[in-house]
Amino acid sequence: MPIDALDGRLIELFTAEPRIGVLEASRRLKVARGTVQARLDRLARDGVVAGMGPEIDPAALGYGVTAFVTLQLRQAGGHDPVAARLAQVPEVIEAHTITGPGDMLCRVVARSNTDLQRVIDVIVDVAGVERASSVISLATQVPYRTLPLVRAVAAQRNR
Repeated sequence: MPIDALDGRLIELFTAEPRIGVLEASRRLKVARGTVQARLDRLARDGVVAGMGPEIDPAALGYGVTAFVTLQLRQAGGHDPVAARLAQVPEVIEAHTITGPGDMLCRVVARSNTDLQRVIDVIVDVAGVERASSVISLATQVPYRTLPLVRAVAAQRNR
């Protein structure tokens, strides 16, 4: 779903200030309140905006260790049952089916390296998981972001 420059500015504004409100956004963007609301509704309906909730920093909750765990799965049974079980582990904050030497890649958080071992043990105990290998993130060099992508798409639309 293509977006235009106004959509891009709207997304950027709500990303920077998620609690701004539709009326204030319309004032800052110099468009009608109904335009802002209609655009937000369309962006949500089309799946461009997936949510307006707060971003949570696991480290602020005491989970200062981030690791990426590659899983090898038993071929019988498929990925979906494993993913459903992994979704029950609170420390698994993301899981993706992947290509390459593994079958699934998980981003996990833990309170410490010792706690990471506990989390990995829980993951390996999931039915269908044969093996896990992990790497610990030392620092986030480029955090998860989408605004540069939004800007690029909006700029392409206005050419």
